[in-house]
Amino acid sequence: MSKKIVILGAGESGCGTAILAKKQGFQVFVSDQGSISQFAKNIFETLKIEWEEETHTLSKMQDAQYIMKSPGIQAQVPLVQSLQASNIPIISEIEFASKYTKATLIGITGSNGKTTTAMMTYKILVDAGFDVALAGNIGNSFAKKVAENERQFYVLEISSFQLDNIVDFAPHIGVITNITPDHLDRYGDDFKAYLKSKLRINENQIQRDFLLFNGEDPQLSKAVQNINTKATLHEFGTLNKNINTTCIEKDSILIETQKNKTMINTMEFPLKGRHNLLNAMAASTVAHLLDVSKETIRESLLNFKGAPHRLEPVLKIQNIRYINDSKATNVNAVYFALESMNAPTVWIVGGVDKGNDYEMLYPLVREKVKAIICLGVDNHRIINAFQSITDLMVETQSMKEAVLIAKKIAEKKDNVLLSPACASFDLFQNYEDRGDQFKQAVREL
Repeated sequence: MSKKIVILGAGESGCGTAILAKKQGFQVFVSDQGSISQFAKNIFETLKIEWEEETHTLSKMQDAQYIMKSPGIQAQVPLVQSLQASNIPIISEIEFASKYTKATLIGITGSNGKTTTAMMTYKILVDAGFDVALAGNIGNSFAKKVAENERQFYVLEISSFQLDNIVDFAPHIGVITNITPDHLDRYGDDFKAYLKSKLRINENQIQRDFLLFNGEDPQLSKAVQNINTKATLHEFGTLNKNINTTCIEKDSILIETQKNKTMINTMEFPLKGRHNLLNAMAASTVAHLLDVSKETIRESLLNFKGAPHRLEPVLKIQNIRYINDSKATNVNAVYFALESMNAPTVWIVGGVDKGNDYEMLYPLVREKVKAIICLGVDNHRIINAFQSITDLMVETQSMKEAVLIAKKIAEKKDNVLLSPACASFDLFQNYEDRGDQFKQAVREL
């Protein structure tokens, strides 16, 4: 079989894979059903990579050794089904990239908190002097990093879609931050299928490896205890004292392993909320397993700024706080956001609903939300879910209008919170674009 790779999708992961594949001597063909950015075309032209846009030519794909499917492309589309029938391995970018690095991999997945946990872990390792890069679902693709500047360690934020197409990929330390119903539209409304997808991070781990998981997540804990793994399991967040546990004790993160015990004081930790404490526990445990000193871990956590678009304070105008939580694309993330609100809140919500069940938010909405502004092309599910428990609901289809309405409703000391619970693709390019538009609209008030 020819050393040829076909790349479906010319986004971040597609471009990164193309660069790495070319470097490794593959014949590369990139095919995108949509239009390809000029930036990507320039890369392909420079590297003499064949590409096509706004179509897929199946006949140019059937002699490939690998198909790299970008995570945004669903397995159910006819092209992917046809390629599967040809028995060509369909792999993800993280699978392909992992074949060409001997680095130690730290893989972080979960429904919420994976970005913050990955950023915290990366910061601690950088501060400790590690030769490390941050990649995957955050920043540059893993493949691009491997192609351009090989490192000794990679901290990878990994989505379930990327894990769906692994074969041999195995992180030395795998982290699952939590599992809540998300992306169920991609998993046939089957939560068990989504959970199984996340657990694949452990699939190829061996005896020397570690799987860290959130012990406060009952469904995740139960699922992890039922997997047959050679890796060392390490729980964080719970008070269950197992051999390998990370928990909070007297304002300190207590990390216990078979080898030793360490305590890291968190008294001045800048990020608020239990969810951020859990993220810090996970990141601290990764660093501890890599023999980083508790002093370095503590110093890094104290200076950690948090992820953009994740409960990001924007401005305070006329004593009203505007908060950008655009990355909250599911109900569980919004739960954490509303839980951390300590004043009456005007909540901007909406977008592409991913099969959300909003019931878990009802108590918090009753307690903390004074008005709901629906921002989406189709808001009927949100309206049906909340119209009986809120006094004021407004529909809008532009960020500028949503922010102007929020300003009129909010009073001194109130919060205006963008926390959408939905994907962004109806009105925005992505969650970053949605968050940036929110920040711009607030600055223009």
